[in-house]
Amino acid sequence: MDRSLLERLFRQAVAQAQPALAVERHLPAPPKGRTVVVGAGKASAQMAKAFESAWSGDISGLVVTRYGYAEACERIEIVEAAHPVPDQAGQVAARRLLELVSGLTANDLVVALISGGGSSLLPAPAPGLDLEDEQAINRALLASGAPIGVMNLIRNQFSTIKGGRLAAAAAPARVATLVVSDVPGDDPALVASGPTLPLSGGRAEARRLAALYRLDLPEAARRLLESEDNLPPEPSDPGFSANSVATIASAALSLEAAADMARQAGIQAAILSDSIEGEARDVAQVHAALGREIAARDRPFTKPVLLLSGGETTVTLRGKGRGGRNGEFMLSLAIALDGVDGISALAGDTDGIDGSQDNAGAFVDGTTARRMREAGIDPQAALANNDAYTAFEAIGDLFVTGPTGTNVNDFRAILIR
Repeated sequence: MDRSLLERLFRQAVAQAQPALAVERHLPAPPKGRTVVVGAGKASAQMAKAFESAWSGDISGLVVTRYGYAEACERIEIVEAAHPVPDQAGQVAARRLLELVSGLTANDLVVALISGGGSSLLPAPAPGLDLEDEQAINRALLASGAPIGVMNLIRNQFSTIKGGRLAAAAAPARVATLVVSDVPGDDPALVASGPTLPLSGGRAEARRLAALYRLDLPEAARRLLESEDNLPPEPSDPGFSANSVATIASAALSLEAAADMARQAGIQAAILSDSIEGEARDVAQVHAALGREIAARDRPFTKPVLLLSGGETTVTLRGKGRGGRNGEFMLSLAIALDGVDGISALAGDTDGIDGSQDNAGAFVDGTTARRMREAGIDPQAALANNDAYTAFEAIGDLFVTGPTGTNVNDFRAILIR
């Protein structure tokens, strides 16, 4: 019963973030000249399909999405590339996007459809770097445990398309950016490393953060970071003054939709935050402590209550197992709730894919850790090896949805009866 409710809440949150609903409400003013559509991200193909349906004038364009996420469009070309580690198809797509926006006039409009995942889908190595360097940079960032804002500031230093450079290439055309946000706090410049939106923070800050997180960067990347070459544009650049940006879907809106559904079912709902960051296993410990407190003492909320949270946790790789940040969160939660009655939970990535596996996330209750042990899995050892996928697969508690068509990051729901 509770598992069914938790799944319905997830699907309600995802439905709230569907581009088909959100794009039509945020159409830019039509131009005197051409309309060119560009985009990147896990939800970009669905955004392109929705834009194509809603736009009355002539359009052309190119959008890149993750393998398996394409949608059929008539006037906008959809191509696929690799995520989370970039590949040659993404590099070709990035080059084509830059060519597509070159030579436009002040009468033309560029519509940028941007969603999470675009950082990996648009590899465009800076002079002196190649695709292998960008792949190595991406792997180092993914393994570092750095928050998304740090990763994107560093990525921007090594790119010829990120950090507002795509918009700079489109000048003097007006650029209207529509964003499906997957970042805590919904700063649109952080989504997909902001190809049309410059990010605050300079080269010196990027150097400091790379050292702080002990990034193992390729030699060519280290040399570039120590130089003043390939600097990204500043947010104050007057070339961006006529451009616009709208965040059309976000974790905040999705969590509110799930909370409303819970209340209609007679369960009070509390949104803890839509922008939680930090190590997935540590964030889980805090959620578990709050759940146990409510279960035992009815504080700070009384039972029954649904706790909701979103954001983007991180995983510092320690082992060689399988699984993403939502699986790691749930495995840590299962250990912390071992034997506790009356609590059930679901966490999943709203794009339907947690990391690089085929699941969105997993289910947990007070019996999860015991059932893992009965299946021959030591939950603590699995967590130490970053092997949440194997642990949940062994007991049939993976949550599998397939690609959802959107991406507003993590969805976490904990129900205390």
